[in-house]
Formats: sequence, C-alpha cells, structure tokens
Amino acid sequence: MLVEIWSDVVCPWCYIGKRRFEGALERFSHAAEVEVRWRSFELDPNAPRRENGDNAARLARKYGITLDEATQRQARVTATAASEGLEFHLEHSGRANTFDAHRLLHLAVGHGRQDQLKERLLRAHLCEGDHVGEPEVLLRLAVEVGLDPDEVDQVLRTEDYRDEVRADERRADELGVSGVPFFVVDGRYAVSGAQDGRRLAQLLDRVWLDSRAVQA
Repeated sequence: MLVEIWSDVVCPWCYIGKRRFEGALERFSHAAEVEVRWRSFELDPNAPRRENGDNAARLARKYGITLDEATQRQARVTATAASEGLEFHLEHSGRANTFDAHRLLHLAVGHGRQDQLKERLLRAHLCEGDHVGEPEVLLRLAVEVGLDPDEVDQVLRTEDYRDEVRADERRADELGVSGVPFFVVDGRYAVSGAQDGRRLAQLLDRVWLDSRAVQA
C-alpha cells in the first residue's frame, strides 16, 4: 500500500499531521506493508532563502486579521502541537524558501532516509528556529540523518532533482490540492488536512479491505 503525502517543511499543520499519521500507522495491523512517500509542496514559492521578522505580524498581514488574533491563532496551533508531543516555537520560525529542502528529500529517497530527513527539517524549522532555506543549514541537517555530505553539496550547487519537485507540484495541481498536508492512498483515496489519527486509521483499513476485495 502506497501512501503519498504532499506537505511543506515550514508548515505547522504538516508536522502535526505527520504525528497523527504515525499514530494511525502504529495502530494499523498491516503497517509493514505500507510505503510512505513524501511529496513536494511549496506553501510560499516566492519566499527568500531567509527572512527574519515577527511571524505573528506577518500572519496578520497575510490573512487580514489583527495582531492579537494572529497571536492567538499561533497559540492554538502550538497547543495542538503540544498535544501530539511537539514543542513548537513559531516565534522563531522565520519565512524560508523550501525548494532546496524538497530537492534534498528526493535525494533521500534513494538512500532510504526520506522520512528521517522530513522529520529533521520540520523539527529544525518549527521547534528550533533554523532557517531551512539556507544551504549550510540544509547540509548540516541532511548529514545529521546520514546523507553523504558530498552528495548533498552536489545537489545544493546544481539543479539536481528540480524536475522531481516540479513533477510533484504538477501532480498536486491535477489533484486540486490547495492546502497541506494532503494524503493519497494507493492513488485512489484522498483526505486533506491534519486529520484525526482515528480517521486516518479508518482510511488505511478501508483501502486495505477494498484492495483485498478487488484481488479476490
């Protein structure tokens, strides 16, 4: 069973969704037969590599809300993350371009380290305040999860895996993805958003049973 998840590494709800999906997978009796593939999605393709500033103020401008409302919204997201065992520090997570991070995630597939890199990038940005648009930060994080520094440097200095990222993004357009995380199971069943773990577990059970019925 293939589970494809479109998400971005600067997306708070994507990290929450990752934890909830992992919980669902732990409860799924056929988890050993599930392949998870992280797909590329850029929430802000025009973002600079790094931009410091007040995140609450940026959120207020983006959604046309007051600074107090933006601060409260961030607090609610942080509380939700805490319920999933995540310690967000959104006040430190500046704006960042994630294109290179997605290219490295494609590199990681061939080394069986994609999930580890995805986890590290999310934690770095949302919990530790690292700027995941900067090459030196990406190099450090990729090496931490076991990728070869020379290979990582090669990707960062070239356009390697550019086409793979763009292919993911075109597929997202075809699927009508407007927000992430976005889960697609076996290319047929889709759910959007950081769904409750129980719903994700039900989806896995349903797809498994449906696939067995077709084979029968």
